[in-house]
Amino acid sequence: MTALLVNGVPRDLALDGGTRLADALRDGLGLTGTKLGCDAGDCGACTVLVDGAQACACLTPLGQCAGTEVETIEGIAATPEGQALMARFHAHGAAQCGICTPGMVVAATELLRRNPTPSEAEVEEALGGVLCRCTGYRRIIDAVRGVEASAETGTVGARLPRVDGVPKLDGTERYGADLAPADALWLRAIRSPHAHARFTIGDVAGFLAAHPGITRVLTAVDVPGRNGYGIYPHIKDQPVFAQHTALYRGDAVAAVIGTREALEALRFEALPITWEKLNALDDPRAALDAPALHTQFPDNVLAEGFVRSGDVEVALREAAHVVQGDWQTSFVEHAYIEPEAGYARRVRPEAGKEHLGDRIEIWSSTQAPAMDREEVAGVLGLPLEAVRIIPSACGGGFGGKLDAGIQPMLAVAAWVLDHPVRAIWPRSESMAASTKRHPARITARAGCDAEGRLLALDFEGIYDTGAYASWGPTVAGRVPVHATGPYRVPHVRARARAVHTHQPPSGAFRGFGVPQAAIAQEALWDRLADACGLDRLEFRIRNALVAGDVTATGQKLEHSAGQRLCLEALRPAWTEFRAEAAARNAKGGVLRHGVGVAGMWYGIGNTGMSNPSDMRLVLGTDGRITFFNGAVDIGQGSSTVLAQIAAEALGLPVAALRHVNGDTATTPDAGKTSASRQTFVSGRAAMEAALDLRQKILRGSNGVLGWDGGLTLDGAPFRPMAPIEGLGRFDPPTVPLDANGQGIPYATYGFAAQLCALAVDVKLGTIQLQRIVAAHDVGRAINPTLVEGQIHGGIAQGIGLALMEEYLPGRTENLHDYLIPSFGDVPPIETILIEEREPLGPYGAKGVGEPALVATAPAIFSAIRDATGATIHRIPALPHRVLEALKETGRW
Repeated sequence: MTALLVNGVPRDLALDGGTRLADALRDGLGLTGTKLGCDAGDCGACTVLVDGAQACACLTPLGQCAGTEVETIEGIAATPEGQALMARFHAHGAAQCGICTPGMVVAATELLRRNPTPSEAEVEEALGGVLCRCTGYRRIIDAVRGVEASAETGTVGARLPRVDGVPKLDGTERYGADLAPADALWLRAIRSPHAHARFTIGDVAGFLAAHPGITRVLTAVDVPGRNGYGIYPHIKDQPVFAQHTALYRGDAVAAVIGTREALEALRFEALPITWEKLNALDDPRAALDAPALHTQFPDNVLAEGFVRSGDVEVALREAAHVVQGDWQTSFVEHAYIEPEAGYARRVRPEAGKEHLGDRIEIWSSTQAPAMDREEVAGVLGLPLEAVRIIPSACGGGFGGKLDAGIQPMLAVAAWVLDHPVRAIWPRSESMAASTKRHPARITARAGCDAEGRLLALDFEGIYDTGAYASWGPTVAGRVPVHATGPYRVPHVRARARAVHTHQPPSGAFRGFGVPQAAIAQEALWDRLADACGLDRLEFRIRNALVAGDVTATGQKLEHSAGQRLCLEALRPAWTEFRAEAAARNAKGGVLRHGVGVAGMWYGIGNTGMSNPSDMRLVLGTDGRITFFNGAVDIGQGSSTVLAQIAAEALGLPVAALRHVNGDTATTPDAGKTSASRQTFVSGRAAMEAALDLRQKILRGSNGVLGWDGGLTLDGAPFRPMAPIEGLGRFDPPTVPLDANGQGIPYATYGFAAQLCALAVDVKLGTIQLQRIVAAHDVGRAINPTLVEGQIHGGIAQGIGLALMEEYLPGRTENLHDYLIPSFGDVPPIETILIEEREPLGPYGAKGVGEPALVATAPAIFSAIRDATGATIHRIPALPHRVLEALKETGRW
């Protein structure tokens, strides 16, 4: 028995003293506001106060807390100081997905109690133990320091705080690990420790007899339907459980079901599995001439994208200046702070509906509930209507939770055992098993005329798609379209191939391969500008796409092409930063200062294919309007933005809407939360649904709708005799690409340009980021606070891509060996919103989620080259690689 105070209440906990404080709080007391992200003290999501001092609850034994006072987010949120702090977080948009936010608020509370007016450096130090993958930290710093924020009421254009923001702040939001039936069994996946191996599963009955508490071992033979899932109708190559051969380190070969205690005590060596290690391919170039991983792709080329316009060879021969280069990027881990988690249960039909058969329900963190539903139905061999996906709050996704990773396994277990089953992947398993950003090998050359006008680009990219397809075809198809960047290049030959290896599956990660291509392409533009004797910013302005231009795919940009405006908006900072860098460099020393610039464009939505979203609003007989919204908000703010759009169309405040989000049993299919599509596509569908509902309510009259806690019409309460439904659908107009990549791949594009000022320590090879300015054409900022938050968060991930993030299978499967940016790594960011309105978008809006990231790494590498003359070809630019690049210049 351990006695302690928890949030001021005496508690006697009949738990072993070695129990983790996090488990005692979450499981023993139901205080799930204390989140778990790493179980190793690396992420800080579980931060609590023990006798007023910060502690990681995942590392603190309960026995050490005897006689202490423990404060969790639930207790702090109930105090005036906590409410004031949370209000500042809310106004600043300092919580996005929210999984780290309770830890941030707890850490900030400890700081403010001892120092009510902290400096920026003091905030960074006090909160430095808590990692955030969404916000870029700057808004958190402002919130803690009490910087004034503009929080508004209103609809389109207003800085409305998130409609789902308060639960993220006070710890009441429910993520995948926060909810499950009390009697649920636990699942532990058994994964290959080898990149390529044959295996044999032996005496399962003997194993179960020797391990009481373990109920079942599931293997491929237990899958009721198709033992394979995937993104594309014709590629269901990733097995729920591999049969006989594992194709990457982390491939699931079985699952063990039982009590939590039995599974945690199970040693891997005790499993009845025999392994035969096989040779593994880890180089996609070598894989082109190696035995096939999948018979469907005999040359190991999963997919190829290609764009051709003009005659590249002739144009390069005639060019006044030609440059070329090679680049290699690495695996990048999504590192969402919430690992995969959820539960599944088999549901009997209601009385009188036995003919409908059993159903499966799954609660989990996901970006694509409708897609999960389809994959689970296939795996279980069930009709679609027998599967229900209920999305939990999503503690970060960035593309990594688009794949149905945990859902099929949970579904099989719950269906076969006819009992609720839950699972939480440990951080190491999450990193070993989940998809990554594609490593790329890129070779490119480009030419321009004597006046600096771009003539030609020849681009070849080999993208390591790993053992299974995931989103590899999408990446291969998107990269060649974007290979030129947002510039006029009349002669283009661009090819990208997604190639299978025995590496982790590479999937969707904020940009679908475009960030890698942008690194190469922007480096070429810098070198061409230098060759012409042109300012690097002016070179880009001279070549920037504008409305009326034709792209390499033959698409005429009719509207909303704000690239030149973005670049021109950077001119004042460009002049200022370069003058400052020159003055600092004149003083000498080991720090060399530089300023870099990069541009970006990004097609919104799927590439050249149908990409619809459906939305539904219902006015009930009680006078309340319910917004049935299937778009999953993973922190980007779609629940708020779509509500603002719908309210604008209705002519009502956002408060008039009740929200039902994501549940496949009640909401129409809004498509996946990816490709920066929800604001543009689902936003337009929400607008159409709201306009449809308004028209049906008014029935052609000129009445005035209002809101006083219920709908009013011409000032009087309006209660319909039967529910009135408004429906909306939008599918952006595109034309599939032909064999030469000609067509209309996207209905609209986001554009951006970013500057970076930094210093390079030429002795240590370290990089000190100083300032970043980001100008983004977003069409229309439905909610400027959320747009700026996306830009900040994307820049932070771009910093990680450029300078520190490199996933190595078996070596960096935790958050202390795999580094992501923390407070001190993100410099001050200035955002400039350009609003070149898109006629197809809801009130002119486009997307910004992925565009926020794409230009950051190229701008950083541009600045390194400006400071030192060194070109970074191997990415990330770790200090030893920077030193190698400096040495190659012959100057350092």
